[in-house]
Amino acid sequence: MPRAFGSKDPLPGGPRLRVLSVNLYLGRADPAAVVALAREHRVDVLSLQELTADAAERLTAAGLPDVLPYAQFEILEHAHGSGLAARHPLLKRDLARRSIMAQPSALVDLPGAAEIEVVAVHPMPPVRPHGAANWRRELAGLPGARPTSPYRLLAGDFNATLDHGALRSLLRRGYRDAAAAVGAGLRPTWPTNRPLPPVTLDHVLVDTRCAVTEFRVLSVPGSDHRAVLAEIVLPIQ
Repeated sequence: MPRAFGSKDPLPGGPRLRVLSVNLYLGRADPAAVVALAREHRVDVLSLQELTADAAERLTAAGLPDVLPYAQFEILEHAHGSGLAARHPLLKRDLARRSIMAQPSALVDLPGAAEIEVVAVHPMPPVRPHGAANWRRELAGLPGARPTSPYRLLAGDFNATLDHGALRSLLRRGYRDAAAAVGAGLRPTWPTNRPLPPVTLDHVLVDTRCAVTEFRVLSVPGSDHRAVLAEIVLPIQ
C-alpha cells in the first residue's frame, strides 16, 4: 500500500537533480527518442544500460553531447555495457563491486558546493544458470548511502522489484525508492514487447537525506523497458 500512496516530506531547499534511466535493449532503442526525452525533461543525469559501441555512436550522432556533454561509458561485449551522461562534469568513481555487466559510477560536480555520487545499476538477471547467485552478489555489492559520504543515487535496471528481499536489503542501507516515495511504486517498467506479466524492474534509489518531488515512467521506442525519470532535491550545503 505505501508504494501507491507515498509520503510528503519537507523539501530540503537545495539544488534539484533530474535523473533519467533507460535500458537500451541490446542497444536497439531509438537514439533520437532517448535524446528527445533527455532534452524535453531537462535531464541532468542519464543512466544507460545494455549500451553497445554502435548505440553509443548513434546517441552521439543524435545529439546527446549537445544536451549532456559529459559522459562515462563502459562498453562491453554482448551488450553488457552501461554508461552515465550528465549536464555537469563527472568524476570517475569505483563504487560498485565486481559485476558481469558494467555498473559505472561517478561524482556529479554540481554548481556550488553540492556533490552527489551516481551509479548506473544493472545486475545480472536471476534467471540463467547461476543467475540468482550472481544477482544477489551484485545487488549486495552496490554501495550504501552513509551520512559521512557525498549524497548517493542508484539508477538503472535492477532486475528486481520491491517484493525481492535483496532489493529491500539495499534500501535499508540508506535509500528510498523514488517511485514509492511519491506513490508511483506500482507502475510497471518491463516488458513492453512480449505477453508476460508486467513488473517494476527499473528504479531510482535516492539517498534518504534527499527528497523526491517527481517520478514518471516513459515509453522508449525500440526498448523492451520503459524509462524512469525522477527529480530529487538535495539538502542545502
